[in-house]
Amino acid sequence: RVPGFVDGFRSITDGSWCEVDARWIKSMKQVTALTDEQIREYKEQGWIVLPSVFSRKEINVLEKTSYDVLKRPGPEVAREADGTPHVCWGMHLFDERFKILTQHPKLLRPVEQLLESKVFVHQSRINIKQRNGSVVEWHQDFGTYHRVDGIPEARGIMIGIFLDDVTPCNAPVLAIPGSHKDGLVSEAIIDENVVDHKGAAKFRFDITDDTLSHLVDRQGIKSIEGPAGTVLLMNMAVVHGSSVNISPLRRLLLYINVSALDNRGESFARPEYYAARNFNPLVELEPDCLLNYYSTQQGS
Repeated sequence: RVPGFVDGFRSITDGSWCEVDARWIKSMKQVTALTDEQIREYKEQGWIVLPSVFSRKEINVLEKTSYDVLKRPGPEVAREADGTPHVCWGMHLFDERFKILTQHPKLLRPVEQLLESKVFVHQSRINIKQRNGSVVEWHQDFGTYHRVDGIPEARGIMIGIFLDDVTPCNAPVLAIPGSHKDGLVSEAIIDENVVDHKGAAKFRFDITDDTLSHLVDRQGIKSIEGPAGTVLLMNMAVVHGSSVNISPLRRLLLYINVSALDNRGESFARPEYYAARNFNPLVELEPDCLLNYYSTQQGS
C-alpha cells in the first residue's frame, strides 16, 4: 500500500478507523451524481476513474469475501500453472456480500446515469494478479458478449473496484482511449495458442497485432491507476488488456459488468457464471449496506 494513504485522507493516526469510517458513511448518505465533465470524459475517452469511492472497512470486507470465494473448487475458478487461483467468474452468484455489492448506490447511480437505464449484471469476477501470473491479451468485452452471448449493442459498463493500490508497478489495466467509438473491432480472433485457451480465453476474441498497432498509432495507450477503493467505469467496447505482474505487489480487483435492461443476450452458449440468466434490474440498497450486512453476520 502507499504509505500514509487511506480513503483519500493522509497521515491517519493509529486507532482512528472508526472515526474515519463514520465520517465516510455519513458523507455517503447522499451519493453524488457524476458531473457534466465526468460524463463528457466517459463519452470521449470510454472510461472514467473515481478515486477512493470505498472506505478501508468496506475494502476489508470485500477482500475477505474474495479469498473466501476463491477457495471454491469448481470450474468457475481459473488457476495459474502452480494451482493458485487468479479469477473467479460469477462472484455475485456465490456470496451474498458480492450480491449486495452489485446493488450498491456508489456503483448503481453512476452507471444508470451514464447508460440512462436500469441495469442487470451480465458477468462478474474476482481478478487477482500475483507475481509472474497471467497476461490478459488485448480485447473488447463486447467482442465476446456480442458474438457468443448475443448482447445486441455495446450499451454496458465494466465496473472495476480496486482492492489494492494500482500503480505502474503491479500490472495496471491498459486501455486505448476512444476505441469504443469504433464499435465492434472485426479484426479479432480466438487465439488457440494463449496459455488460458482451455479456460475463459476460448471465448475471448483477441485483437490482432495489426489492428492493435493501427489503434495505438491513432489513439495511444493509457494506464489506469488509483488507490485502493477506486472505481473504474469503462464502456464494454473499449479495447484493453494487462501484462504480467513481475512485482511482489498484489493487484486484486473486482469486476461487475452490467448492461442496459433492454440489451440482453439470450444465446446461453456459456455457463451462467460467464453470462447472465437473471435479467432482473438491480435495485439500489442503502449506502452502508456492505458494513450493515457484515455487522449483522458478525453478531449472529
